[in-house]
Amino acid sequence: MGDLPKQDDRRDPAHEQGRMKAYGVEIAVFVIGFVVMVLELVGSRMLAPYLGTSLYVWTSLIGIILGSLSVGYWWGGRMADQHASARDLQRMLLGAAFAISMVAFFNRLFLSFLQVLSVDLRLKAVLASAVLLGTPSMLLGMVVPYAVRLKLTTLVTSGSTAGNIYAISTIGSVLGTFVGGFFFIASLGTTTILFVLALVVLGVALMMSPGRLVAAAIAVAIGMLAWFSRAEAMSGGLKAAYADINTAYNRIVVYDELDGGTNRPIRTMQVSGERDSAVFLDGDGLVFDYLKFFRLVKHFRPDLQQALMIGGGAYAYPRDFLRAFPHATLQVVELDPKITELAKRYFHLMDNSRLHIDHQDGRTFLNTTAARYDAIFVDAFRSFYSLPFQLTTQEAVRRMCDGLTEDGVVFVNIISAMDGPQGLFLRAEYRTFTTVFPHVYLFPVFGNDGHMVQNIILVALKSSHAPTLTSADPELNGYLAHRWQEDVPTDVPILTDDYAPVDQYLALLWPRAPRMLPVRRGQGS
Repeated sequence: MGDLPKQDDRRDPAHEQGRMKAYGVEIAVFVIGFVVMVLELVGSRMLAPYLGTSLYVWTSLIGIILGSLSVGYWWGGRMADQHASARDLQRMLLGAAFAISMVAFFNRLFLSFLQVLSVDLRLKAVLASAVLLGTPSMLLGMVVPYAVRLKLTTLVTSGSTAGNIYAISTIGSVLGTFVGGFFFIASLGTTTILFVLALVVLGVALMMSPGRLVAAAIAVAIGMLAWFSRAEAMSGGLKAAYADINTAYNRIVVYDELDGGTNRPIRTMQVSGERDSAVFLDGDGLVFDYLKFFRLVKHFRPDLQQALMIGGGAYAYPRDFLRAFPHATLQVVELDPKITELAKRYFHLMDNSRLHIDHQDGRTFLNTTAARYDAIFVDAFRSFYSLPFQLTTQEAVRRMCDGLTEDGVVFVNIISAMDGPQGLFLRAEYRTFTTVFPHVYLFPVFGNDGHMVQNIILVALKSSHAPTLTSADPELNGYLAHRWQEDVPTDVPILTDDYAPVDQYLALLWPRAPRMLPVRRGQGS
């Protein structure tokens, strides 16, 4: 009683288990759990340069991987009931290793193709996740029910056997999450990590005695693909890159090019696939036009002594600020310390007693600082793909207001249109600011075409006194002349920590933004 029916000895699970090394099944499911979670984290880095890191991307990654694992569990369970064997388990592992190596080899080609399609960002994210991660996730999922069947010899212990297998797999997933997030992403490139994962899965397959020659052939194929992929990566893309690194937050590339407006040489910092920052190599000046509108602080607070900037980038504007206000201090809050490190190495950022840099989230800084500033510059909304919603909400705006002196001013760089669906985020943010500040103005950088997706500078004044909106300074008066003088519709709700559908608004903006914005201007700091 309680024994499972015996199969032919060649297909008996206990017999098959005996042909494997001790604890081979446990090692296999542990590694599979580990690989699945690292694969998900790496998937976010693969998609980021092309589709961003928005809620839509993460939703697609999680949904597709879970769905693919479910298919794998179902299919693997059915196959295990028919004939569970170590040989079949090895084939699944070999297939998963090969599928992961294919992702490493072809992901850039597929994502480059997907990026230019004029379809909804949500559909792109789902397609990218399904095509790149669906097959390897399904094959990895098939391993677990197979492992349960191979370990199961009696119904009396079936519950504990299945529980042990799933527990071991989950422990592997936990370790993969921490190792992948804390170490792999920041230390290795995505292509390297994918090939490491493929080789790890292949190594598990090699523990099983059948088919060693097949496994060796797969290993050689993966090695060749790795070599070709590395050669392709080195020969394509940005050939003159000074740096191409993954950090805990971004993929950052630094390279030289010519400015499209002046033909002057510039050095550019690309963050997660977007031209984030740039400086001239042959002199001073601001490469991106929208940063020049921050100079309006001279008009609104000419006597400022202390300012805060959220989002440092290559520190182009902080350098401009320190030149313009030789007696003022500037506090910069930049999330990614590697960006500051690269700014010092490649973008002429020098230590300065009047420049203080803090590496943390901007909202966290606002929540905890007791300092008061004459001006706050927010340049953290630069991305077409994703945006730190926690800095857009009414609660964040109140913290900005509380962090200002009595006549303080806030400048916010926003990429949006004014009218239509592409202007939903701008209108929501404008309305949110008007609930806190008595005077809020908008300055479209590239003209007053309400349907044009462009940089728009939002200026909010804490003082109850209406400011003068003309200047004797020709440069400042030119910027002031860009002021949007039409009514801004209140057709969207304010943004709060509880409700801030920023990703939904950006999904309407994103398909048009890369084509609407000037190639060399207005996309970074």
